[in-house]
Amino acid sequence: MMMSFFDQFASPSFLGIPLIAIAIALPWILFPTPPSRWLNNRLITLQTWFINRFTNQLLLPLNVGGLKWTLLFASLMGFLITINMLGLLPYTFTPTTQLSLNMGFAVPLWLATVIIGMRNQPTVALGHLLPEGTPIPLIPVLIIIETISLFIRPLALGVRLTANLTAGHLLIQLIATAVFVLLPMMPTVAILTGAVLFLLTLLEVAVAMIQAYVFVLLLSLYLQENV
Repeated sequence: MMMSFFDQFASPSFLGIPLIAIAIALPWILFPTPPSRWLNNRLITLQTWFINRFTNQLLLPLNVGGLKWTLLFASLMGFLITINMLGLLPYTFTPTTQLSLNMGFAVPLWLATVIIGMRNQPTVALGHLLPEGTPIPLIPVLIIIETISLFIRPLALGVRLTANLTAGHLLIQLIATAVFVLLPMMPTVAILTGAVLFLLTLLEVAVAMIQAYVFVLLLSLYLQENV
């Protein structure tokens, strides 16, 4: 029984062919394509408003050099939100519960921000490893600690997204199983548990959007230090 709870996180396959590529590519099909007309429909207008509000809020502290990342961050944000939301539907697979996929997003983008900082302003980028006014005996220790914290950043990005989504899916499955078990024996308790399940589902919808926003927000903060 305990193993079956984690079966939902196994990458699906058909005839030995992994289907994770389809799960990753499906959200792009759901995005509406802007028509060539002067007036857009409500869906296009809502999508445009959301992207504009998001980019204005996210990239407000960045300078002109960081604005080049607007399209990348907005696309990544929409992609992660769509994948996370689709993963809450029954009989679906959430690719962002796989640490390998999240690390595949986190490591290259984090490494790009570090390379940009080393290329454009190497003195400032290396200065983050040693806070100003550090006593001389603590300099080697602080440099080692700051270097470790720098390399932990992509791991923290990937683990945070994976852990939050995995925990939410496990809680939903555990409470849903409890509802089915309690329904024949204690209907009142089962109804109360079902209400808790409904509230938890609403919470997971918020978590799915918030975690995607936090992922991109942290990347923008890393970029802010290097541009």
